[in-house]
Amino acid sequence: MKRRTFVSLLVGMPLASLPLATPAFSQTTAVRSRIDNLLQRAADFETLEAVIVTRDGEGVGERAYRGNSLDGSTNIKSASKSIVSCLVGIAIDKGLLTGVGQPIETVLRSEFPENPDPRLSEITIGNLLSMQSGLERMSGPNYGRWVASRNWVRTALAADFVDDPGGGMLYSTASTHLLSVILTKVGKQPTLQLARDWLGPLDGFRIGSWDRDPQGYYLGGNQMAMTPRSLHAFGELYRRRGVTGDGTRLVSEAWIDESWTQRTKSVFNGDGYGYGWFLKEMAGEQVSYAWGYGGQMLYIVPRLALTVTMTSNELAPSARTGYRDRLHGLLGDIILATAI
Repeated sequence: MKRRTFVSLLVGMPLASLPLATPAFSQTTAVRSRIDNLLQRAADFETLEAVIVTRDGEGVGERAYRGNSLDGSTNIKSASKSIVSCLVGIAIDKGLLTGVGQPIETVLRSEFPENPDPRLSEITIGNLLSMQSGLERMSGPNYGRWVASRNWVRTALAADFVDDPGGGMLYSTASTHLLSVILTKVGKQPTLQLARDWLGPLDGFRIGSWDRDPQGYYLGGNQMAMTPRSLHAFGELYRRRGVTGDGTRLVSEAWIDESWTQRTKSVFNGDGYGYGWFLKEMAGEQVSYAWGYGGQMLYIVPRLALTVTMTSNELAPSARTGYRDRLHGLLGDIILATAI
């Protein structure tokens, strides 16, 4: 049949008899149904508080548990390290920092101890981002002692070297705190104000309360309050390769690529680590994720345009109990439900 004849026949057909082109709609409905079933079953996760799932910016599932809210403030713990990394990338984009190879001595020399170890001069911005400073960790068993000190910056810089700069991964909140101090010094504003100025155009993004050290510097990498929706908005910025929903660029694509390039590997879970992001294959997909104590998770699955936020009780451990792995398993199920 000629195309013109076929079109003429279609024009003459009653509207009700025309074939309905609904595959995409049906597929989205099926995905939402599968995600909803998964989130219902996730109520069995005793400390889970909220989950948000979007695909290509479109909501396909969300749920809050045990009286919590998607708009309620929560402590995102070390998931905030990914936000500090973003701010460093913006500072580099703005020319406030020369790049990841810039020695921290150029900004923090006045905070160095007397007769410093020569290796302090070798530590770079990139070393702090990838947790490869070589300095003794100020997380885990040393965290309490560190935050009880009178000067967190000088205590961190006076710590013993347990490796050379650029060596193995030494996960330490002191590293991201030093980045917060560096941002404050080069940006000439507190880190919280820089975040509000630089990420302010991002719809839905907001940082609430945030702890400071004794000198008034915001604690880079911990004790940051956000809502699940705010954390998800930040994840969407990275999923969209650095632009807001209306197309405003806030961070360069190059920085996102740098952040999601493996620099080292965690000795605790074997996952890769870039600049403030963990890297892992889950359910056959490459995933970049932020992780905070208790199970504060932000997952980006680039190939599927998938962003998933999970928040949990901030007081309950997540690594040694296997809870974080259960959250990874939930993410894997979400990937499979979305990819079908």
